[in-house]
Amino acid sequence: MNSFVHKTLVVQLRAGGTERCPVLAHLSYDPEDPFAVTAVFGHDGHVLARWRLDRQMLFDGLSGPVGVGDVRLRPAATGMWQELRMDFLGDHRPDGGRHHAVVFAWAPAIAAFLRDTHRLVPPGQEQVPVDELLEEILSGAE
Repeated sequence: MNSFVHKTLVVQLRAGGTERCPVLAHLSYDPEDPFAVTAVFGHDGHVLARWRLDRQMLFDGLSGPVGVGDVRLRPAATGMWQELRMDFLGDHRPDGGRHHAVVFAWAPAIAAFLRDTHRLVPPGQEQVPVDELLEEILSGAE
């Protein structure tokens, strides 16, 4: 069995009032960090953005709107396509607004990725080694 899950998808990026353009999304899941999914968005070999997403939030976003902070997810239908819309809010701009990018991913591909993560660590069975973490933090404080 794999000790991690990785999937590369072609997604559509819309930023700064532009039309959608295709970019790669590299999704990864490591059971050592069981609540998080890392998403790295890239184009022409350059990393555009890296986000750590809550795995449960990603799952919930496939069926309804979630998120109130910098990341907001919701299902979206475009013709025959069922998509996951991911809104990412970035740094504040001088005009008082915030940088805003929207990524559209094919929902069945996201669902398949999440099913693979659930095979490694079923929902509700995530464990975080809190004792070891506290020991590491406290040992550095001396």
